[in-house]
Amino acid sequence: MDSQTQEKATVWLKPEQVDKMRSATVEASATYLAARNDALIATLYDTGLRVAEAIALDVDDHLDLDDGVIALPAALQKDYPTDRSPSYTEIGLADETVRTLRMYLGGRWKDSPALWPSRQSDRMSTESVRNVVRDAAVAADVRPMTVAGRGTPEDVTPHTLRHSVAYRMLNVEDNNTFYDVRNRLRHASIQTTERVYDHIDRV
Repeated sequence: MDSQTQEKATVWLKPEQVDKMRSATVEASATYLAARNDALIATLYDTGLRVAEAIALDVDDHLDLDDGVIALPAALQKDYPTDRSPSYTEIGLADETVRTLRMYLGGRWKDSPALWPSRQSDRMSTESVRNVVRDAAVAADVRPMTVAGRGTPEDVTPHTLRHSVAYRMLNVEDNNTFYDVRNRLRHASIQTTERVYDHIDRV
């Protein structure tokens, strides 16, 4: 789906619901996977990364915890930056996300170049990320916000976390505009941001 045909966000979470998911995944996951799953959800919710972008990240090439940034190559991004932009986009991380990632990387069970290894391979798949997010929502019994009221835990996907970044920026944090959301989510145009999120602005 390109930026010109992207539909409105239909499912999103409030910050306290994401917190419940993170707590639940730590309690429900196998011990050696709990830190990874928690860090994965925290990173997706902080940055708004798409799944394909997240699973392509390597520790040494794309993560700088000293500066608190993810350096996302333009080649991994869907429709932003433009040809005139740098080859990397730096995505700033919240201090809490940096701490969570440090704890995860400090005790990882598998030495892999990929930031998110799986049990079966060196890198998680799109489906495995979806499973982690859905299982966390089910374990936490969160009912996401939807355009029709409330959804079910099974409605929560990694893209729900991306939509939740926009909700948080527009409704919880102070002084953000659609331009701030556009820059965080790296849409090709402000029109895309307004089209996808105008119905959750100040709800």
